[in-house]
Amino acid sequence: MDSVRQQKVNKLLQKELAEIFRSEARNLFGGGFITVTVVRVSPDLGYAKVYLSIMGKNRDEVFKLVEINKTPIRKKLGLLIGKQVRVVPDLTFFIDDSLDYAMKIEALLKK
Repeated sequence: MDSVRQQKVNKLLQKELAEIFRSEARNLFGGGFITVTVVRVSPDLGYAKVYLSIMGKNRDEVFKLVEINKTPIRKKLGLLIGKQVRVVPDLTFFIDDSLDYAMKIEALLKK
């Protein structure tokens, strides 16, 4: 169960990371459409797990670009939220495949 502070930081990070991915999609990620679905922050607010939904054919390539550009993303995030949090958390990115899983289950149920 997340504390109220963790929930607020989760929402703040999700909002600001979504803005970073929207504004930098063409420069850093080759125009891939990236959605931040869930952010989970550790209790000490030092680490964040960021789940991304990537639309497009070259999903693995876009995810590799996200991993490569992890440091510039964290720096941009620090500039945006630096006055609101004490420490900008280390970011770990994961592909959120819940939509693919739901579509697979739906297809199986239709049979």
